[in-house]
Amino acid sequence: MTTTQTTPEPAAWSDEELAQNPHAHEAKAGKVRGMFGAIAGHYDLNNRLHSFGRDQAWRKFAVRKADLKPTDRVLDVACGTGDLTKAFAEALARMGRQKQGTEFPVVGLDFTPEMLDVARDRKATPLTEYIEGDAMDLPFEDGSFDVVSIAFGIRNVSRPEVAIAEFRRVLRPGGRLIILEFDKPRFAPIRWGNDFYTKVIMPRTATLISRDRSGAYKYLPRSVQTFLTRDEMISTIEGAGFESVKAHPLTFGVCVCYRGQVKA
Repeated sequence: MTTTQTTPEPAAWSDEELAQNPHAHEAKAGKVRGMFGAIAGHYDLNNRLHSFGRDQAWRKFAVRKADLKPTDRVLDVACGTGDLTKAFAEALARMGRQKQGTEFPVVGLDFTPEMLDVARDRKATPLTEYIEGDAMDLPFEDGSFDVVSIAFGIRNVSRPEVAIAEFRRVLRPGGRLIILEFDKPRFAPIRWGNDFYTKVIMPRTATLISRDRSGAYKYLPRSVQTFLTRDEMISTIEGAGFESVKAHPLTFGVCVCYRGQVKA
């Protein structure tokens, strides 16, 4: 009798690639898709554990900053397993919003099928629809939404400026853009502690929990370290045509909520 040995899948990110700037890698999009596909099943658990539950508070803050109205339609880009998508749907439901016809009030969009499978299984509500799509080429008409959000996903897009321009395109006059993203705390002692946690502790424990071989939890801190600064993000959002752009640091600046608005 012969036995077949299974060869482990190659890592999405090698140590050599991560020593450089992963945002400049020509195969970034495919690597990001493969990485998130590999960790989808344990993504929520790792988020809760390694943010000490703060990820939920950050999403609640984002929903508040969206200034929802009962008639609003929301697009949550790079929705992952659907946490923020569901939070928007629940907020609209509390306002009495119901689905009318075939149009869903809240749409979650992601380009990783495995993430969407989890979202549909765990986070579906009567007000939500989950679809596969690309942040840089949204499958919607101009002016289709009142709110566009993206939580911890803009740094995973190959060209963030293109995606933000797309967000502007699909927003109606008066529409709001909400971006949640990790940042580097500006107070040195907190930044040092956060660096040690995200670069040394978290990659080991998260990889152990998820049994990940893709290099996801090595990529994630490196992608924060090499991403746009807070001021560069504000400039990029303003450059896409948004007004009144503000950055709201959360949890000592570990996370930032950016808000911009389309002229009414």
